[in-house]
Amino acid sequence: MSLPSPAPTRHVLIGYLTRELLERILATAVILLALMEILALLEQLTPILERHQGAGGIAYFMLLHAPILLGGTLPLAVLIGSLVLLVQMTTGSEIAILRAAGLTTPGLTRLMLPAILALGVAGALADDQITPRTELALARWWNRTDPHPEAGHGFWFRSGMTLADIGYVSHGGTTLVHVDLYQRGPAGRLLRTVHLNTLHYADGKWTDDGGRSLEPTGAAIHTATLAPAPAQDHGWPAGLRPADMIRLSMDAPPLSAATIIAILRGHAPASQPAAALRTALLARVLTPFSFAVMLLLALPVVYIPPRSGTRSWLPVWCLGAGLLFVVFQGMLRALGNAGTLPAPAATLPGIVIFTLAVCALVLRIEER
Repeated sequence: MSLPSPAPTRHVLIGYLTRELLERILATAVILLALMEILALLEQLTPILERHQGAGGIAYFMLLHAPILLGGTLPLAVLIGSLVLLVQMTTGSEIAILRAAGLTTPGLTRLMLPAILALGVAGALADDQITPRTELALARWWNRTDPHPEAGHGFWFRSGMTLADIGYVSHGGTTLVHVDLYQRGPAGRLLRTVHLNTLHYADGKWTDDGGRSLEPTGAAIHTATLAPAPAQDHGWPAGLRPADMIRLSMDAPPLSAATIIAILRGHAPASQPAAALRTALLARVLTPFSFAVMLLLALPVVYIPPRSGTRSWLPVWCLGAGLLFVVFQGMLRALGNAGTLPAPAATLPGIVIFTLAVCALVLRIEER
């Protein structure tokens, strides 16, 4: 009589662990997302009602704001969902049964990793393709419904060798007020300054209502009055759309990888430093590995004695380690955004350090 092949058993275990793990992670993510939505809505409820948007505006805000909140809650949901599953399996003696069948802790980790990595890839794709679009649509709606756009903040951006200072943007990005253009030469020397009162976008092009220019010529400065004309004739960068102006006016807009690469190559305007863009791009690529670290941080709970049950403090320590990982990664990323650290040093050390720490802890426990 031949023994059954281990391959079917492995597939059954992978399917079971994947289903149970994803159920708990997604349930946790929904709960955290609901809490974050409530907090965000409490902050913006008064402005929404003041703009007479009503229940439709509240629903629209919550719908468009959900993707970016979900991206922020998923790492913590992975940690909590993994902790819940592993604690239940440990206190229910399932881990003991698997150990008796010859499954080690590294083997258990390998069975759970495919689901975590797949969830990390899905999260990275959502952050890359969905979140930038929804946040841009939300920002355009917010700007279009603003009754006092003149109270908005100004912003700078660069396009090629031109620096632009915008007083404020209104009507969903189709109107720009108090526009100053600083046109520079290849060496960065200022060639001309142009002030345009108001720019309007219609029929695929920008037009202005006139302004003035200053041009240094030797020891003198030549001034000129500009008549209304297509804005591109006065040095306005070509190819800009209202959506670009809304994106540039945002403090920290989520960008797709294609947009980040285009900015770094000088093919798109930008309001953020290159260091921040490189850090954001590399952090998105490493999202699946960050999720894997969250799974590893939950692993020590499999060593809880079954008799201890929920009285053990180990899950609390694992949760604290996960929060420490989030804070540590956030600090490094802030240094990367400021240009203090290069992008690899601002994203990789946290993943490597916490992975090695968990592996060392598991090996130490296994040796006892």
